[in-house]
Amino acid sequence: MKAWKKAVGLTCTAALMTAMLTGCGGTKKDAAKSDEVVIGAHFELTGGVANYGKSTLNGVQLAIDQVNAKGGVLGKKIKLVQGDNKSEPAEAGNIATKLITQDKAVVLIGPATSGCVSASIPIATANKVPLMAPVATAPSITVEKDGKVKPFIFRACFIDPFQGQVMAVFAEKTLKVKNVAILFDSSSEYSKGLTDVFTKTLEDNGGKVVAKEAFLAKDVDFKSTLTKIKASNPEAIYVPAYYEEVSKIIKQAREVGLSCPILGSDGWGSPKLAAIAGNEALNNTYFCSAYSSQDKEPTVQNFIKDYKAKYKTDPDNFSIHGYDAAMVVVEAIKRAGSTDGVKIAQELSKMKDFPVATGKFTVDANHNPVSGAVIIELKDGVQTFKEKITL
Repeated sequence: MKAWKKAVGLTCTAALMTAMLTGCGGTKKDAAKSDEVVIGAHFELTGGVANYGKSTLNGVQLAIDQVNAKGGVLGKKIKLVQGDNKSEPAEAGNIATKLITQDKAVVLIGPATSGCVSASIPIATANKVPLMAPVATAPSITVEKDGKVKPFIFRACFIDPFQGQVMAVFAEKTLKVKNVAILFDSSSEYSKGLTDVFTKTLEDNGGKVVAKEAFLAKDVDFKSTLTKIKASNPEAIYVPAYYEEVSKIIKQAREVGLSCPILGSDGWGSPKLAAIAGNEALNNTYFCSAYSSQDKEPTVQNFIKDYKAKYKTDPDNFSIHGYDAAMVVVEAIKRAGSTDGVKIAQELSKMKDFPVATGKFTVDANHNPVSGAVIIELKDGVQTFKEKITL
């Protein structure tokens, strides 16, 4: 963890210096003269969580294609320039710098994961370029430790404390379980944050954490840890982590005889979960999401239809948030009547009841959207709508 922080710190410092030396004035001048509006799509296109980045980018691209088909924005077509951070926070700062200072992006959409977004924030802020994080859920993305809101950083999804609370409430009220074991990724701020909120909510509601064990990203053998967890006789296990490790954890949990419900977070939302864990192992597992393809709302169903027409596959939670993020960004540019980052950020902060695929988009005082959550149950590997929860 210390090595990760050091790498991010060095990268951010170097990238920030580059951004400051290049200067934001030239970017604004060039953007104003251009016959295109450049938006940077900054995602994890290779590496450990490439599936998240690719799915989110698909949603962004669909939105931009639709906008361009209707004439673009400010009388100009939108040029979407992609950058691959390789799923590494240490690379994310470099990509943010390139997109802003070389490609002249007036807004960044992405990255997907909280760690990569965090590494990009200093560069976006120094250049006064708004950054919209479609699916990064860590609270610190938009708010400083002292509670001050970051003026150029926004997000399109719910935050970790919310989904941590949702899963604890689901465990208590729907599954009727009290004694829960937790297995979390100690190398991930995302996983640690969810663990803290879930634990507090569960205990406040009279529940008990009977075991708490940790692993590291890219671990592959979890059987000894799962055997220790089994000895605590949990009624359920909470695994707030990403699909690569989660899929192996679930498979091995069933192999050591843990048949109890396994609960998780939106990081589970990948088709690869079933491909690695196996359909049968996923029975009696649940995770939190902001989206279900079985939601009958017309905006959701229209998005699904358009997405399938373009990509010949079903969208996921990441895709729909990427789509929403892009639509909100374009609307902010339109309302600003300018590609100036300060003006775009001001319009983003005032966004209220703007229609998007997931419903209506309103930004709160902390630059987070006002949203609900759904519980997805996996039945023989198939994601199935379980219930909707509003706290």
